[in-house]
Amino acid sequence: MRTVKQVSDLTGISVRMLHHYDKIGLLKPTKLTEAGYRLYDDEALETLQQILFFKELDLPLKDIKEIITSPSFDKMKALESHKKLIILKRDRLNGIIELINKTLKGANSMSFKEFDMTEYYNALEDFKTEHEDKVIKMYGSVEKYNEFVEKCRAKEVDIAKEAVKHYGSIKKFAEAIKKNLNSDAITKAEQIDEFKKDCLYDRNPKLRKLYKKITADLSKDPSSKEIQQIAGEITNIVKRDYEVFKNELGDYYWYTSVRNCLEFPKGLVKNYDGSGMSWLEAIDKKYGEGAAKFTGKALKIYLGDYEPKIEKLYKKLRADLSKDPTSNEIQQIVFEIAKETRRQNEVLKVDSGENFFGYMADFYLSKPTFIKATDKKYGEGAAKFIGEAFKFYSENKIEMK
Repeated sequence: MRTVKQVSDLTGISVRMLHHYDKIGLLKPTKLTEAGYRLYDDEALETLQQILFFKELDLPLKDIKEIITSPSFDKMKALESHKKLIILKRDRLNGIIELINKTLKGANSMSFKEFDMTEYYNALEDFKTEHEDKVIKMYGSVEKYNEFVEKCRAKEVDIAKEAVKHYGSIKKFAEAIKKNLNSDAITKAEQIDEFKKDCLYDRNPKLRKLYKKITADLSKDPSSKEIQQIAGEITNIVKRDYEVFKNELGDYYWYTSVRNCLEFPKGLVKNYDGSGMSWLEAIDKKYGEGAAKFTGKALKIYLGDYEPKIEKLYKKLRADLSKDPTSNEIQQIVFEIAKETRRQNEVLKVDSGENFFGYMADFYLSKPTFIKATDKKYGEGAAKFIGEAFKFYSENKIEMK
């Protein structure tokens, strides 16, 4: 056992900071003496070492606490991840040191490629200049878009790390941003927003009449013949009047829109007025508390057994979490998910990056909020299972049938 002073001398962390770690629950002492002095054993020191590794990667203490207290936290895997990221940081710093040394020696030619994010910001500025109408639709105003860009500048190091991890380089990341900002995915998102606004602001007379009718009595059974007939009429009008629900991915978009009414917590959907009210909250305000969920349930029942291929594959992937995520059986499913994802991206003209599944594996394995939501929805250990399956696929790229 070591006292707080001994731990401070050993690690270089101040006594005051160790007290703060205890106060916020990040690193509790192993025991307290009768006199109230903190004592730390070797296991506590190992935890402190992990904290210092995460701090080296510029993570906030709140995020570090969520990570190391997560049930799925694996020390050895965390060390491997630390090693890779710190090597990247070392290489970047070595590049900067080399640049400084050249400058000190009087070198005339200066290069900032080691930390240059210019191409990324140029892509954002070009989008604002060429598509001001889209910027206003997506962000509310040019000023708010400018605020978004400034926030990106404030998080430049984090964005650069994620970009390299996801796309392989800043240059490829910037090229993808240019492509994605002009992709059909943006157009489809705008079309879905227009559909939602038509429902909210009564701009489609037939839908206005049907939404009033289906929400007239929320105590009714959404699976009843009466409600299902209205749900069918809504579905038919939506697929007839809105281009986004007619194309190759139309059924998938309609399925997703319906499902979001049932699964998305209020506040996670794009705001539709200055008050910050979400679309789901606005529907409930317009037609009564619970109207959005009731309508979503009725439309989901009308869809019957229909499920997009990608949804079926994910369901199949997490069907048995006791299986080996690196097995041929599971990897075959991941291969099919990758193939379907590529197909959708090709239809939408989207660049998802050369290491998309490695990037997603990080979300499932290291993002506490994402892990918690996934495990809550699909069962304890679901995030770890999917993450390991994606990670193995990303690292090995095994070709399947």
